[in-house]
Amino acid sequence: MAARCPCTLIQLQRPTGNFLDVSRPSLLGCAGSHPDGQARPRHVAGRTGAVTTPARSFNLLRWFSIVSLAALVPVGALSAGIVSHFVSEKTLQRDAALTAQFIQNCLAVEGRRSGIRDLARRLDPRADADRGGLASAAVLEARGAWFDHIASLPDVLLVNLFARDGRIVWSTNESLVGMPATANPELEEAFATGDDVARRHAGQLARREEQRFSVQPSEFFVETYVPLASGEGDVPFVLEVYKEPRDLLQVIRTGQLLVWLTTAAGVVAIYLGLFSMIRRASTLLAQQQGQLVEAESQVFAGEMATALAHSLRNPLASVRSSAELALMTDDLPVRKNAQDIITQVDFLTQWIRELLLYSRPLGRDTEAVDLCAVLGNVLDSFATAFERAGVRVKWDQPAGCRPLVEGNVSLVTQALHSVVSNAVESMPRGGEMRIDVHQVQEPPGVEITVSDTGVGMSTQQLASAFRPFNTTKAHGLGVGLPMLKRAMERFGGSVSLSSAEKVGTQVRLLFRTEARYV
Repeated sequence: MAARCPCTLIQLQRPTGNFLDVSRPSLLGCAGSHPDGQARPRHVAGRTGAVTTPARSFNLLRWFSIVSLAALVPVGALSAGIVSHFVSEKTLQRDAALTAQFIQNCLAVEGRRSGIRDLARRLDPRADADRGGLASAAVLEARGAWFDHIASLPDVLLVNLFARDGRIVWSTNESLVGMPATANPELEEAFATGDDVARRHAGQLARREEQRFSVQPSEFFVETYVPLASGEGDVPFVLEVYKEPRDLLQVIRTGQLLVWLTTAAGVVAIYLGLFSMIRRASTLLAQQQGQLVEAESQVFAGEMATALAHSLRNPLASVRSSAELALMTDDLPVRKNAQDIITQVDFLTQWIRELLLYSRPLGRDTEAVDLCAVLGNVLDSFATAFERAGVRVKWDQPAGCRPLVEGNVSLVTQALHSVVSNAVESMPRGGEMRIDVHQVQEPPGVEITVSDTGVGMSTQQLASAFRPFNTTKAHGLGVGLPMLKRAMERFGGSVSLSSAEKVGTQVRLLFRTEARYV
């Protein structure tokens, strides 16, 4: 037979006569039973009666880290690639334009210097036969000087001069003179439009027959076609220049490196800025979620505490009165049982009181609290408990110890009472409890440290110590430390725990002080 998980149903009568159903499987640890015998979480009906399912957790910080990084890196890389390509291409095009301007200016200067009206039409040695077989000395000198200027251009790999018929009439590689051009769209474009044409080629190998470099390029070369226009506006010749601008290449690489570094720095800055904002938002959301959970627990605790208080106080008072009457008998077993009844009734009464205090909204009105006086009263109230448990209290109260802190006398008393009570319960076989009170500067306040030599807590217990209704005690309700934390934070203070198993626990309470209380 499949095992069933019993679920306790408690119906508490409200003062109005209605009943409060406080069967909460999520709080009582009950799971639904299924035909397969496996326990399943049971969905809890809300106030409206609708069945709700737990929402899946969403790690905002983790998803933002992944998605933003996946978006920023490609965008940054694409932007850097586009900018670096644009810079390199524009730089090479500008270098080609300057080369073309230099060539055309040299041609014009040589023509004026030699007194030749249109030197651009006299560059083909084959045309000398049409003028008596020989060119004039001025034409030969001007043509040779211009050829020398072209051949001495920096970073030049090869220079070819093409006529309209597509043949090479002059070249820095004499073996190419007279060779017809192969299919060359760039050359045809330069003849047709009269505009400079520049192309960048990567690799070391030439692709056409006329690309016979005396020195092969190491990485890439720039091919520039410079139209040489005549005085009449036509283009009788086009100069083909192959260059490998090494110095310019170094400048381009430096520029590209700066572009990539700047883009990477920008991406990192944007990512860190957005990450810090999302991290803060995630922290705030987690805090608000915790506050919502605490508020929901507090509402439930308030409803349950109110119902318990009205339903159990009178019966408990009657039970305790009957037990006190039974103590008057001379029968020792009866007196022992009556004392046990009184003890258990006091436990129940204390539970109800703690629930009511936990569910009650804390006021914001503050007053000056004499911390040492309150602590002394709390220790006096535990004198019998210390003696019965064998606990030694070590508190060297300095003379004139009257620090005034901001708070509420009843809440401070309850806070100290809770800390001392926990310390005593953690030492069932006796031990030592040390108390230290001292001023702190940052933030300004008074810190009370309560240390015991009890059983201590594990790491898991320490992490959930301030969680409502979480307790490791056999007779505990799990609202003492959460109520202590709420009270301390409400008045601007704080509470912290440190513990080690079989060594002991240390509780630090920091109370805030103000100038009006000093």
